Amino acid sequence: MILSARELCATLLDTVADRSVLIGYSRLGYRLRHRSWAPGPPPGALAGRTALVTGASSGLGQATAEGLARLGARVILLVRNEERGLRAREEIRRAVPESEVDVELCDIADLSAVDGCAARLTTRHPVLDVMVHNAGVLPAQRSESAQGHELTLATHVLGPLRLTERLRPALAGSRDARVLWMSSGGMYTQPITEDLEFRESRYRGAVAYSRTKRLQVAFAGLLARRYAPDGIGVHSLHPGWADTPGVADSLPGFHRVIGPLLRTPAEGADTAVWLAATSPAPESGRFWHDRRQRPTHYLPGQHDDPARLQRVWARCAHTAGLDDR
Repeated sequence: MILSARELCATLLDTVADRSVLIGYSRLGYRLRHRSWAPGPPPGALAGRTALVTGASSGLGQATAEGLARLGARVILLVRNEERGLRAREEIRRAVPESEVDVELCDIADLSAVDGCAARLTTRHPVLDVMVHNAGVLPAQRSESAQGHELTLATHVLGPLRLTERLRPALAGSRDARVLWMSSGGMYTQPITEDLEFRESRYRGAVAYSRTKRLQVAFAGLLARRYAPDGIGVHSLHPGWADTPGVADSLPGFHRVIGPLLRTPAEGADTAVWLAATSPAPESGRFWHDRRQRPTHYLPGQHDDPARLQRVWARCAHTAGLDDR
């Protein structure tokens, strides 16, 4: 395909912004790019479809849920705190009066709780069209899930893997199912490591967060192949820097310095909503930011060691209760 001068210029500016990080991840990048976007999914693009969003009681999760509701989807807010979940539901209903929004309680880090949640969801929603893995934590000190796994690993990787697998039949029942992993640009700073539980190295919350976000992106490619026979697309993305309660609470220094440049939650959620609803479906297994496919590594020569990736995948899949396919 031959690009016009305007398209070439826009592509070059987009790439420069992406590599600069400060421009690409901030509201500046969003405003620069959205001017050149083709029209997004039309109203009603998700009418008659059901979407599940984890970590949906505030921030990016709530904004994603609201964006999906605006396109006509019935939305399930999967949350740990019922009061916050109900408040988010009412806020979405006020913003989108005709929306249908349910609240489901589940601690995604607790594998037993995930099993119970999946059983309930399968009964209530035999067909699931969209699943957005957004739930996240960034603990200052190392802590563990109910099964004794490091909390960020359990929340960002193990629980979501188990939930997706348990809901695989419901996803397979959709004519165009899409599973989205809300990663982070911080994943660029960390390689895949086999010290998944931080038992061999000093714990640092930001490192644990970025490592698991790297795994989400790497595993998306593997899951895309795993679920392809069922017609389930798998995509990973990062939202840029968004002004959310999680950022303010977990990274107060960053929030204080970068605050004026942070995106709104809706701007951060835009690509997730677009990936869930755009037609034709994007290529499965890719990594996205601001509606464009992005490299999974920035520097030449960087890559995920295939043997190490397979070992880490095997461990995580086994722990999450997946078979070894």
